[in-house]
Amino acid sequence: MTIKLAVVYYSSTGTNYQLAQWAKEGAEEMGAEVRVLRVPELAPQEAINSNPAWKAHAEQTKHIPLVTHGDLEWADAYIFSAPTRFGNMAAQMRQFLDTTGGLWFQGKLTNKPVSAMTSAQNPHGGQEAAILSFYTNMYHWGAIVVAPGYTDPSISVAGGNPYGVSVTVGQDGKLVEDVEAAVKHQAQRTVTVAKWLKQGSGK
Repeated sequence: MTIKLAVVYYSSTGTNYQLAQWAKEGAEEMGAEVRVLRVPELAPQEAINSNPAWKAHAEQTKHIPLVTHGDLEWADAYIFSAPTRFGNMAAQMRQFLDTTGGLWFQGKLTNKPVSAMTSAQNPHGGQEAAILSFYTNMYHWGAIVVAPGYTDPSISVAGGNPYGVSVTVGQDGKLVEDVEAAVKHQAQRTVTVAKWLKQGSGK
């Protein structure tokens, strides 16, 4: 049984893109078919151009497909990743999720496992709240939230966030915590739950 996983992210300078890539690797180790997809950028080009790291990352990842509603219908499960902004997900991700009302109304998003990840520039910058802001949306979808909890030692190594992986980005742009293993575990846990559900439904 092959699980189809959509890893949907927003990243300005590359952190959440890296988290998405690790999630893809972890899920593929479980035999999942994975699409890594980015949400549309909302910032004006002049803002992007004013930040060399942002501009470089935008150029480096322009080949990544933009997520569509068709991708959400295709997937058996989802992982979302976006930076923390004042304790919420970044506006780019919020805007995309706000377009999913039609799918929600048709019941296309129900009973699908979902998990979320985030980043911020300090460990108490609202990371947990940002992940919970994802899950509030998913409760309305009728999706099944798959939080990592403390189901693997990698969670504690990564900083111990039971809601989903969150990582601190230093002023040098480097990740402070070692989160690669935790991201892969979170992805694999999401795929595992998706398999249980798919087997149980007989689809």
